[in-house]
Amino acid sequence: MPHTTTPDTTTHDMRTDDHVTGPPTYTAAKPPLHETREQLAARIPGWGVDLDPQDRPSARRMLPVTHATGAHWDFPERMPGAGREKSVEHAFVTPVFGTAQPLKGVSGKIRQLAYDRFSEARIAHWMLLIAGDRIDAMAAHVRSLASLRPDNPITQTGIRAELTHHALESRRSRTRADRLIQAIDPLLVAGPWLAAASGIGWTAAKVARRLR
Repeated sequence: MPHTTTPDTTTHDMRTDDHVTGPPTYTAAKPPLHETREQLAARIPGWGVDLDPQDRPSARRMLPVTHATGAHWDFPERMPGAGREKSVEHAFVTPVFGTAQPLKGVSGKIRQLAYDRFSEARIAHWMLLIAGDRIDAMAAHVRSLASLRPDNPITQTGIRAELTHHALESRRSRTRADRLIQAIDPLLVAGPWLAAASGIGWTAAKVARRLR
C-alpha cells in the first residue's frame, strides 16, 4: 500500500500569486496552477487564448466563491485507513477511497505500478490498468474451468442477446461512438476462452503422447 500522509497546512501556503509549487490538495477552493501564467504561455504555444471571460462560457464557474456554499468544511474529513492507489499528481490519497476490491496478485502489482510510475495523463498509466484488468479476467476464467460449474460462454457473454435483441442492427447505427472499434469486441470476449481451450488442448495432447 502507498504511504499515506496527513494533510499538511504548509502545502496550502506554498502559493505565489495564482500558482503553487507543491502538489495539489483537496480543498473547497479552486485548485491553483503549478506554474504562473507567463511560464505556461512561454512553454505551451497558444496557451491563454481563452483567458478573456468574454470568450469562456464557463467563466462564471471559475470565479472565486464569495457566497455561502453550504459546505461545512474547507478540507473534507478523511476516511480512516491507509488507502490504496495514489496518483503521482497528488500529495496523498484522496480523502475518500474505495476498499471493495483490494489489490492482489500479479494484476495488483501491475495496477500499483501504473499509479506509482505514471501520471494519469500518460497512456502507459491506462494501458497498465487495462492489462491488470485482463489478467484478472483470465484468472477468473481459469478458476471457472477448474470448478464444478464453469462459466457458460453462450449465456454469460451476451452471445445469445446478439441473436435475439437486434444487436447487429444496433451496431450499424451511425450514432454509436464505438463503430470503429467493434471489430475488437470478438477478440476481447472470445480471446480468453480460445486461449484457455488451446492451453487445455495442448496440455492434453502432451500428456497423451507421454502415456503412449
